Amino acid sequence: MWNPWWGRHEAPGHAARVKRRDILLAGAAGTTSPWLALQASAAAPVKTLRVVQNIAEAGFDPPRVSDQTSVRINSHIFESPLTYDPLARPAVLVPLTAAGMPEVAADFRHFVFTLQPGILFADDPAFQSSNGQPRELVAADYVFSIKRYYDPATITEHLYLFENEKILGLTELRERALKSKTPFPYDTDVPGLRVLDRYRFEVRLAEPSPRFVHLLASPQCGAVAREVVQAYGSDLMAHPVGTGPFRLVAREWRRGSQIVLERNPRFRQQLFHTVGAGPEPHLQAAAARLAGTRSPRVDRVEMQIIEESQPRWLAFLRGEFDVLTVPSDFGQLAMPGGVVAPFLQRKGVQAERNLSPSLSHSFFNFDDPLVGGYTAEKVALRRAIAMAHDNHELVRSVIKDQAIVAQSVIPPECFGYAPNFKSELSSPSHARANALLDLHGYKRSQTSGNGWRTLPNGQPLLLRMAFPPDQRARALSELWFKHLSAVGLQVKFEFAKFGELIKRSLSGQLMIWSFIWAASSPDGDFFLGLTYGPNAGQSSDSRFKLPAFDALYERQRVLPDGPERLALMRQAQRLQLAYMPVIPHYHPIETELLQPGVQGPVRHPFNTDWYRWADIDSPVA
Repeated sequence: MWNPWWGRHEAPGHAARVKRRDILLAGAAGTTSPWLALQASAAAPVKTLRVVQNIAEAGFDPPRVSDQTSVRINSHIFESPLTYDPLARPAVLVPLTAAGMPEVAADFRHFVFTLQPGILFADDPAFQSSNGQPRELVAADYVFSIKRYYDPATITEHLYLFENEKILGLTELRERALKSKTPFPYDTDVPGLRVLDRYRFEVRLAEPSPRFVHLLASPQCGAVAREVVQAYGSDLMAHPVGTGPFRLVAREWRRGSQIVLERNPRFRQQLFHTVGAGPEPHLQAAAARLAGTRSPRVDRVEMQIIEESQPRWLAFLRGEFDVLTVPSDFGQLAMPGGVVAPFLQRKGVQAERNLSPSLSHSFFNFDDPLVGGYTAEKVALRRAIAMAHDNHELVRSVIKDQAIVAQSVIPPECFGYAPNFKSELSSPSHARANALLDLHGYKRSQTSGNGWRTLPNGQPLLLRMAFPPDQRARALSELWFKHLSAVGLQVKFEFAKFGELIKRSLSGQLMIWSFIWAASSPDGDFFLGLTYGPNAGQSSDSRFKLPAFDALYERQRVLPDGPERLALMRQAQRLQLAYMPVIPHYHPIETELLQPGVQGPVRHPFNTDWYRWADIDSPVA
């Protein structure tokens, strides 16, 4: 679960806001002497990029986190074999730690990945057994990292990503460990995931998966070393060790308040390359600016956690941050008519604006006896709730027009998105919602002073909706109360921190919750998977299980992109809208404000390592 409802004086001079360190670490250990590093630190001030997030981190272990803050930090520490070209539009897969694109069999069941030699993990005490030598990334690290998802001891909501791919032998290995109540046998070979040699590993699937390679570009496939997992055990979330351009500065980490990354001295020489930037002017400008540069371009990233939107906005106006994702409630102030406001232009502030491949939605928990179920009266209740709510008003009054209304679950930039498709969500109506509730026996109480409706059996009907405790949630809850009251539905609102809501949702304790899912690949399969039965309790918070839908979902997965697959996806979307396990709300428009002198980060639709190529003007020494 990425972010919930995404969503401040003259800026001081740049030199005044740059922090120094005593020693600037050299770029690649073993190539620069400590004495030269000390000399370099005396000559070159530290470049620090200051950013802000609205959600507290859960921790830093790829299988165990899903909030946007943790995932974004992880993507700068851990690396997957593949990634997306930072500037190509539409998205193009390219190697990251891989030496090239994988070998793919014609039937899309067999894949061979070859890694670049010489990629090193950041130094860590967990590697003491290597006799002081840097620890190299090898094929066995990716095999181990994927197997961790199948280990019953790994608490993860991402297992479905791999189980849906039907990697030969891994599910059986997991079931054996569960049945015998013994530790997961990491050293047992399975036909579906094998090390071929030091730098090559293969994956074999039971069924064709034309888009499997996209999984190996996701943050969930960052390589984690076995020694690190064994060394830190239950405290692993606080000890991320990867091959990426940055590493966590543990001594400066204040949970839920501040996260600091610094340049990884072991990071390889990675020079910028693009297969071809998209036509947008800011992408073309970035391509010219980045040509021949080396990652990372800054020495530190300092991230502050500020949950409320107004303090984030005011802090940016005071120059306390270099980059701000504009809170939607300040979108019209910052970007009237889609153009940077004059008062920001006078400060030299720049903006990048993109329609995000994300979905804001509300789900109904099908394990809840009140809102779950497949009978006509249960379907009618959910559809009446969706029909009563007004997504257009939501976007206009709460999101301040920083989004477009969603017609189905699949967002822009993803295969399966239909920009001209219109659903009944386009035409909210209290009258039709009331008629639907009346028809299915949800009568207004004669004893309740407010005339709240009851269940068809006469029992009380009380909806429970969950929100994080922030200003946006208060506006959202007021809007929901207004529309639900208009059709006689009583609702109680529950507030808790986002991380706590994730835990409660995974354990099936929430009735209705609203948040945003962001795509990690250019495909709509993930969003159809939000209601795929086997994903229940993982990405499927609704726990919706409809055989007809599951069959459509499974059929479209094995097909290459084309008209046949698209037709199946359309049928699956119509079933989602008919049974309404989730209510699609909107697709956000994301705007990044950049202080003067900040170059990037260029927001990519599917990458989250935005700070790898970001830069700021050199501060005064």
